[in-house]
Amino acid sequence: MNVIVTQYGTRHEQVLLPNHQTARQNANGAFENTHVDVHFEHAYIFSRQKSFREGYDCGIVAAQKLFHEIELTTGQQVCRETRQNEIMSLDTPSVKPHDRLKGALANDLDAVGELIRTRMASEHAPRIPEVTAHLVDAGGKRVRPMLTLAAARLCGYSGPYHVHLAATVEFIHTATLLHDDVVDGSEQRRGRPAANLLWDNKSSVLVGDYLFARSFQLMTEAGRLDVLKVLSNASAVIAEGEVLQLTAAQNLATTEDIYLQVVRGKTAALFSAATQVGGMIADAPDEVVQALYTYGDALGISFQIADDILDFAGDTAKTGKNVGDDFRERKLTLPLIKLIASGGDADRDFWVRTIEKGKQQDGDLDHVLTLFEKHGALDAAREDALAWSAKAKTALDAVPQGDLTDMLRDLADYVVSRLN
Repeated sequence: MNVIVTQYGTRHEQVLLPNHQTARQNANGAFENTHVDVHFEHAYIFSRQKSFREGYDCGIVAAQKLFHEIELTTGQQVCRETRQNEIMSLDTPSVKPHDRLKGALANDLDAVGELIRTRMASEHAPRIPEVTAHLVDAGGKRVRPMLTLAAARLCGYSGPYHVHLAATVEFIHTATLLHDDVVDGSEQRRGRPAANLLWDNKSSVLVGDYLFARSFQLMTEAGRLDVLKVLSNASAVIAEGEVLQLTAAQNLATTEDIYLQVVRGKTAALFSAATQVGGMIADAPDEVVQALYTYGDALGISFQIADDILDFAGDTAKTGKNVGDDFRERKLTLPLIKLIASGGDADRDFWVRTIEKGKQQDGDLDHVLTLFEKHGALDAAREDALAWSAKAKTALDAVPQGDLTDMLRDLADYVVSRLN
């Protein structure tokens, strides 16, 4: 049987099983000193505790039963991977960087999830947990809280408050999503109907306010004024970025510098705060904390530029967005800003009509896509995304090195690999 074994420390190792075969021949055996860390879509990861005695390892006895589901129509066990007819190749690993982070931080993430469930409760307003659970349970990747946990762990933190800070970051993010969906009139979020459609705009705004308040309660529990300052400042920058976007979105005078300011507000501010406070709670040296901030900032900017490029060049089935949504919504993202600058006065009337006045008609999007090909604006934006990704990876040279650091580097590569 093919397996991938990766070592974590001296006492534990992870065993990645790429299909449903038994770990040993005894399919009815029990698991001994083993627990499941992560169940990926196409792979399983176990942590196997190594023995304290030389020459003896506590291994997995069997895994056959775990790998099967009950088929509702027949009542029989059916292998999930066989039904999907997809088995991971060892030569081309399908496990994404954020999934590997999930595996490495599984226990901490469980604690974050439990804290979120506890703190989103409300004794007097049951709509609060209803609305919050609708979004939280939709299965977001939780990249931002993972950044906090990873930063704290790679800096050697062993206390409990990195969990509080990670939950704080996720509450801030969830609150902004609820508010954004109201502002943008969104119909879907994470594959589900947006909360403002299922309930109403008032509920979404007020529950978002509640989550912001909860986030401030959580961030104070660490008892660190410096950490509180960073996270509260990030909350203000996020709101400022959203307001700036309102005024810059349909203004043809919007420059790349203004775009960058918007992105630093709406996306990168929480990424950088997440990594920064992870280092701060671990009392890491100032240069390490600054490097973690730089990593989060550059990662967030690269992530947003890549998303904006995929709006015009992505696969709808993968992105969940229709090609050209930003153009239809008259959002001046980096690709459009570069394209407008490349065309000069020749296309000025077209942009005034479609962006400033919003008078779009059939064939306009096709014309935009033709202009992208003519002027190479998407390629130029891609170069910017790659440069920010490279900056994020370079920043990690100044932090403690290890498996988590490597995963963070891989994450920076992954956000731009979608552009290939």
